[in-house]
Amino acid sequence: MAMLPTNLDMDVLRALVIAMEHGGFARAAERLGRTQSAISLQMKKLEEQVGQPLFRKAGRTVALTDAGDLLLGYARRIVALNDEALSAARGRAMDGTVRVGFPQDLAERWLPSVLGSFHRAHPRIHVEAQVGRGRELRERVAQGALDLALAFGEIGGESAKTTAGAATLAHLPVAWVAPDGFRADRESPLPLALLDAPCMFRQHGIERLDGGGRPWRITFTSPSLSGLWAAVEAGLGVTIRTPLGLPDTLAPLEPHHDLPELGSVPLELHRAPSAANPAVDRLHGILADSLAAVLRDAGAQ
Repeated sequence: MAMLPTNLDMDVLRALVIAMEHGGFARAAERLGRTQSAISLQMKKLEEQVGQPLFRKAGRTVALTDAGDLLLGYARRIVALNDEALSAARGRAMDGTVRVGFPQDLAERWLPSVLGSFHRAHPRIHVEAQVGRGRELRERVAQGALDLALAFGEIGGESAKTTAGAATLAHLPVAWVAPDGFRADRESPLPLALLDAPCMFRQHGIERLDGGGRPWRITFTSPSLSGLWAAVEAGLGVTIRTPLGLPDTLAPLEPHHDLPELGSVPLELHRAPSAANPAVDRLHGILADSLAAVLRDAGAQ
């Protein structure tokens, strides 16, 4: 008689995903409204089902074994498919229009997959997406021209203050960005590749260089982030940005390059006070939840 297959528990898989995306069992317990010991028992049950150790000690926290890392990838897909199936079954009658804005940093890699999943779950909701710069997006939300917007706040800012419906999702490090192998020549002006003005990152970087007495020169400007990445990849200059959406060929410069510290910038999710409908509610929740892994990889705090 053939053995019945083992069915992994969806609640346990969700707890695993949340624990790994939010920094451990204690954080997962907070988000799920359970005790840390309950989450630990769930993880023990999962190890028993799999028949392999999934966790190892890493200082005061736990990290995944190779088997645990493999299972986490499947868990993310299973949980996402479960949520998409429920949303599709429950939400086909949901319709309307949602106007949403994004920074260029999220437009190429993250945006298509998120909007694609949302459309499959809610095919009758029309999404109008706009890509722009932080101040512009925040102003559009405040004016009611956008329902939602993901936007950078002010560098060094502690919280979102532009609209009553704003929330700070994370603080991202602002960094000098260059190709692998770049070496800053202290004797020559620092070559800068920048977005054209007005740009908060551009202004902040120049101010910090001036404040530290470091000579600089602008070697390239672009109205688009994709054009800027191409110029930096070609070695035309160093730029200033967060690690969010950074191409694989570029990396933040290490401190030994003797460039001034740039601090951090909040990533904020803004919602217009007038945007009160189920379609906006649903997309607002999806945006906030699906950014967790992206922000973790970008060094968010």
